[in-house]
Amino acid sequence: MPELPEMETYKLLLQQKILDQTITDIVINRKKSINVSLEYFKDHVLHQKIKNVERRGKYLIFRLQNGSCLLLHLMLGGWMFYGQADNKPNRTVQVQLSFGDHHLYFIGLRLGYLHLLSAEKLKEEIQDIGPEPIDKNFSLDVFLEIIKNRRGTMKTTLLNQRFLAGIGNRYSDEILWNAQLLPERKMNGLKEGDKVRLYESIKFILEQAIQSGGYMDEPLFQGDSQTGGYKNKMYVHDQERKPCKRCRSPILKVEISARNTFYCGNCQH
Repeated sequence: MPELPEMETYKLLLQQKILDQTITDIVINRKKSINVSLEYFKDHVLHQKIKNVERRGKYLIFRLQNGSCLLLHLMLGGWMFYGQADNKPNRTVQVQLSFGDHHLYFIGLRLGYLHLLSAEKLKEEIQDIGPEPIDKNFSLDVFLEIIKNRRGTMKTTLLNQRFLAGIGNRYSDEILWNAQLLPERKMNGLKEGDKVRLYESIKFILEQAIQSGGYMDEPLFQGDSQTGGYKNKMYVHDQERKPCKRCRSPILKVEISARNTFYCGNCQH
């Protein structure tokens, strides 16, 4: 499932492609991908300009000229492609937004969705999401305050979207490896130095992943050299039995809360 770095990469690239562009056509091939009738969706989206593309956690928000918003969650297996019809991937498209002869294809939305919401409804929809960990106001003091009463394991806490926005299974492993902390350690058992390292690792791993374009398998457009650059830079996630990049011990895999979790049993404590 795309996490914060993937959605931030999409946001930055789409801002370059579709900002102030008018939606000239809409194709909905899977009605469950939207939350209203096709007629209502077209009435409120067709011929609207994209005024901004924003990200909140793992969501993308397309703000329209009329004040309405499109809330995108790609969920497991979802991705996007932007280009002309001749370049369309040979994959099933659930939703298509056209901008003249260029199209934004939403692919793999088996569980994902593109919901049309008012600005007020959008605010309600995302109000329970936790702080943005790459926000300039997300300081060490803020982090120490939100973790002081946490008692769960490291892994499950990082996955909790009410705790922090946008971190999922993949980057929680990367963050804990970088902080040299075991995924099953309890939050309330952390020492002061552990907390500082965890905070610094959250910032470092997410920023590094964004700079490398996240891990998506498919480019957003033809010639896209940014998307997916972090895929081959993973320290620990999906690296079972491979040597740890810090101590050379084999990476281990366990299941925590029904999630495959990867870590080094030697240098994470």
